Amino acid sequence: MISLAHAQEAVAAAGPAGGLMQFLPLILMFVVIWFLMIRPQMKRAKEHKAMTDALQKGDEVVTQGGITGRIAKVGDHYIALEVAEGVEIVVQRPAVQIVLPKGTLKSAV
Repeated sequence: MISLAHAQEAVAAAGPAGGLMQFLPLILMFVVIWFLMIRPQMKRAKEHKAMTDALQKGDEVVTQGGITGRIAKVGDHYIALEVAEGVEIVVQRPAVQIVLPKGTLKSAV
């Protein structure tokens, strides 16, 4: 009987540390995923938001659909792109993917 009591004490003493060691690989995987996937994605989203907030009339942009144009009007949620002389289309601000350097569209056509 006494040997059983000593065995139960040994298992109980190792229990809390053993429980933490079981979750250590799971915690380590979450940390690795955070630094390799989630954090860079959040950084890119923040940069894209800053870029779309800084859009102004006259900027030359490329949308996510590949349409290039010059911004004719800027609203809170939408912008009007002049894709050809006298032709304007309306797109959402987040649809802008890249802001091109000034004069890029003249040299491309």
